[in-house]
Amino acid sequence: MRILSLLLLLSLTLSTIKAQITIELEETTLTEREVAVGIQVPWEMLYGPDDHLWITEKRGRVLRMEPNSGVSETILNIENLVEADSEPGLLGMALHPDFENVPKVYLVYNYIEGFFNIKERLVSYDWDGTSLTNEVILLDDIPGGNIHNGARLLISRDDKILMTTGDIGNGGLSQDQLNINGKLLRINLDGSIPDDNPDPNSYIYSYGHRNSQGLAYGPHDLLYSSEHGAQSSDEFNIIEEDRNYGWPNVQGACNTNSEINFCNTFNVKEPLAEWSPCVAVNDLCYYDHPAIPEWQGSMLMAVLGGFAKLPRISVLKLSADGQSVESEEQYFKNYGRLRDICINPHTGAIYFATNGNSYPSSGPNKIIEYRNLAFSGVNTNETVVNDAIQIKSNPIIGDQLQFAVDPIFVNGQYHIVAYNGYLALSGSITNNPNMQLNCTALSAGSYFIRVINDGKVSTKSFVVAR
Repeated sequence: MRILSLLLLLSLTLSTIKAQITIELEETTLTEREVAVGIQVPWEMLYGPDDHLWITEKRGRVLRMEPNSGVSETILNIENLVEADSEPGLLGMALHPDFENVPKVYLVYNYIEGFFNIKERLVSYDWDGTSLTNEVILLDDIPGGNIHNGARLLISRDDKILMTTGDIGNGGLSQDQLNINGKLLRINLDGSIPDDNPDPNSYIYSYGHRNSQGLAYGPHDLLYSSEHGAQSSDEFNIIEEDRNYGWPNVQGACNTNSEINFCNTFNVKEPLAEWSPCVAVNDLCYYDHPAIPEWQGSMLMAVLGGFAKLPRISVLKLSADGQSVESEEQYFKNYGRLRDICINPHTGAIYFATNGNSYPSSGPNKIIEYRNLAFSGVNTNETVVNDAIQIKSNPIIGDQLQFAVDPIFVNGQYHIVAYNGYLALSGSITNNPNMQLNCTALSAGSYFIRVINDGKVSTKSFVVAR
């Protein structure tokens, strides 16, 4: 009996130690928490406006997870449609920019046509509060392959779908303007081609990509991507309209005679940073939340490890103008391959998804949180009040944001936070529950208002259209 008691005490002690794993930054302590285990190869993870984590599993499922408890539900299962051997699968996901009013989810997945002919398609689903229903195919018959399917999705500042496609192992496709592989595509929310694309008859926005699987906005609304190289020259790029990124004629910087000639002739944009041998760069997320001041103004990049076998989260400190990488710091090196990362806009916590220890990926996997528990914006004793904020016009078209709060929030505080965690505006709520704010400083995109008073809190999402 004594031995059993000692074993139980040891088990509880080890659990307590594990629950208190921390890392020390200059002035900030980040504490680890296992949000969930048993996830099967998570590929995309988003923090939704409903305060849940939305996760794609490569095998063909979408999960919706409550981040405090780790409890999840499968809201879509299309394993019967998805080809998930090797690199293909259910991959990228994005939520409609006005999700609260238009609850649509965009997904990319690979499927088999005919005799093992791998294809890729972009689809939308409707969220009915319980499950994803009503698949609508927006872009179909994209050539796919056992490797290099791209498939990162992002909603642009002007409400377009940005979608990366890989070269499927055929580098020549990346320079072919008649083929949409090895490209960044720009697509209307209904699947049509935007009239203001570089070519109004083509989805192509930029080209010369090998296999880009990271896409995020950073400072000054600059668009960044991470891109897998071959044996060398993984890239971190600024994406510009109608620019050539060089593959397969150029790897990384233009630094050989043939590369320099090609770059000068074909308008090649060089990367801000590159890694050799390849470390397998992946998802990107811009961090500008006050909870971790050491990381403000940095791009967080999930790294799978690659030939260098150095999986991690890289913190890329950007210059004030966003045009260069000033430094790289590496964290979380002992979790295996790290695929994806997102930010809790309330607490500033980060979540990352593990993907096993070897290529191409294996499960079961974990979702891990690291959080600054001392951040003053965190109050675990707050009471959430639903439907306490009304916005006069959503999306916001002009320069004025007009909203009203429940009287219980009078004399409290408001915070306006972008969905990348950036605190855009804050102030006091006066005796009048009807507020009018100048929002000219807000760029186009998704935000939420958080109001706080006397231990009570309420949030409301909105969209700024420009």
